Amino acid sequence: MTSASTESRNAGLVWSDEAGPVDAPLVVLIHGSMDRSSGMLKLSRALDSEYRVVRYDRRGYGRSASLPINHTGEHASPHPGPFGMNDQVADLESLLAGRSAVLVGHSYGGNVALATASRHPHLVRSVAIYETPLSWEPWWPGTTAGAAAVAAADDPADAAERFMRRLIGDDRWEALPERTRFTRRREGRAMVGELGDLRRNQPWTADSIRVPVMVGYGTAGAAHHKTGMRHLGGTIKGAVVVELPGCRHDAPLSHPVLFAKEMVLPLLR
Repeated sequence: MTSASTESRNAGLVWSDEAGPVDAPLVVLIHGSMDRSSGMLKLSRALDSEYRVVRYDRRGYGRSASLPINHTGEHASPHPGPFGMNDQVADLESLLAGRSAVLVGHSYGGNVALATASRHPHLVRSVAIYETPLSWEPWWPGTTAGAAAVAAADDPADAAERFMRRLIGDDRWEALPERTRFTRRREGRAMVGELGDLRRNQPWTADSIRVPVMVGYGTAGAAHHKTGMRHLGGTIKGAVVVELPGCRHDAPLSHPVLFAKEMVLPLLR
């Protein structure tokens, strides 16, 4: 096997990076709301010595937050959306370019992975999801960070800031450089769009998932995520539920080697 790392853009909409042996099995890492591909970099490095790994910034985030305005790839115009699941799946389908892959989805990214498996099973070998929100379910709590963000949808930038403050705390938010805070607030439009769509439109059904699925949560995570993942373990046929000791919601970043070992490698080996 030869090793290579390439960077590419998909139709000017989605930035992506590939690393690892070019002829190895393919793994695609899908980040959650108000995150970006860099949040999956440590997990990629835990896998790309043996596997071909794709990371990408979903539309509206990171290097996919805006559109190129000239042939040089310079970005200035904010991504216009839409940000619903149909478009998320279309972006991923385009990145796969006919290749089959193991999809690994963190938080909202888990819904992108499952929706793609439901709609394009020929492209999906298996799926691993971690603490994925089930926002459309009537029992899903209305007090989560995502629910609070949707409630503030009239001002997406403020919604993004509220989400981030809840996620990382006020002190860490205030310590961020002004440019970083500006960038994260600008991503509020994507967050509000995708989370609002998720609450209104169920993106997949359990009986439509016919590939192997690993479902994970952390022992230090929120109660609603534990409940949600156990629920999926009981409704998706053959799903395997994995509990990661000591992990919170950011397990792919905080415990990448453990995450790879327990959540991803079993699907590859």
